[in-house]
Amino acid sequence: MMPLVGFLPATDERVRNTIEAIMRDLQQDGLVLRYRAEQNDADGLPGGEGAFLPCSFWLVDCLHLLGRTEEARAMFERLLALRNDLGLLAEEYDGRTKRQLGNFPQAFSHVALVNTALNLREKPEAEPRRARGDAEKKKRPKRS
Repeated sequence: MMPLVGFLPATDERVRNTIEAIMRDLQQDGLVLRYRAEQNDADGLPGGEGAFLPCSFWLVDCLHLLGRTEEARAMFERLLALRNDLGLLAEEYDGRTKRQLGNFPQAFSHVALVNTALNLREKPEAEPRRARGDAEKKKRPKRS
């Protein structure tokens, strides 16, 4: 999230290394897990967890900011394909059973989808839409 909120640029070595670690250690079936449930008892709940869809959209944003737009768009298309017949998403997806899991519909997933769609419209070197709020407010003329 650091590059998405403007804390550090996506090109910062620490951010790039974090993105690579997420892709290496937290990706499953092309989507992003919040954590490896089998490796820790972080939530205290029995059983595993599906890929967390907002995290997957955030990875798309980060890949795009790094200029890896083809890869980002391909992942975005995979995420869009997970929607149900009404275009709705849950918070998680299980790639083995091909089912949406958890809270449904999940506004957090839909907000991430919309933000990612808007970010993919921008050039990769642009700041993500979420990080530009204050700058855009300053540019707008004041109403009388």
